[in-house]
Amino acid sequence: MLHGIDVSSHNSENYAVSGLDFVFVKVTEGTSYVNPKWVAQRNRAREHGLVVGYYHYVTAGSMSAQCSYFLDKIALRRGDVLALDWEEPGVSCRDKDRWLADARAKAPGHRVVLYCNRDYWFHRDTTDNAGDGLWIADPDHSAGHPGVQHAWTFHQYSESGGIDHNVARFGSRSALRAWAEGAAAAPEETASAG
Repeated sequence: MLHGIDVSSHNSENYAVSGLDFVFVKVTEGTSYVNPKWVAQRNRAREHGLVVGYYHYVTAGSMSAQCSYFLDKIALRRGDVLALDWEEPGVSCRDKDRWLADARAKAPGHRVVLYCNRDYWFHRDTTDNAGDGLWIADPDHSAGHPGVQHAWTFHQYSESGGIDHNVARFGSRSALRAWAEGAAAAPEETASAG
């Protein structure tokens, strides 16, 4: 298991990087908000050789407009991962699927993953579409053992010290980087009861 965190404007630009392999940085929300710290947060990850992911908090409205708003802020580099943060009640499963498809079409060559909690995955999702990987928020289960049977790629398992902690199902940072760059398959499914 690899360790990582996800950060937003609530977190410092100088977060601790010891023991981390990856960082997801919130960039945008809807079509009117940009995290004022995202560039500095991204730069810190890059300076320490971490795999970088970016996420967009989706709100009700045009999925295409939100996807473009998000992608227009980022000068993507090979191996950057994109994520949709789906936790807004006004965003349907169909909207979620539209955003994922739009991101994959607009950013070819980049992995696009879905972040959601178990409630959304079990009760709002009807398609099992997580793009290139499921990033599941499940603090009720220990790191690397989320309570889902679907294949997962990232597991947000706790929030401590004011920061969200995650694990990724890869054996090494180089394996995660190879997957992020499209040179490797996703990790094999290991179902967990739940």
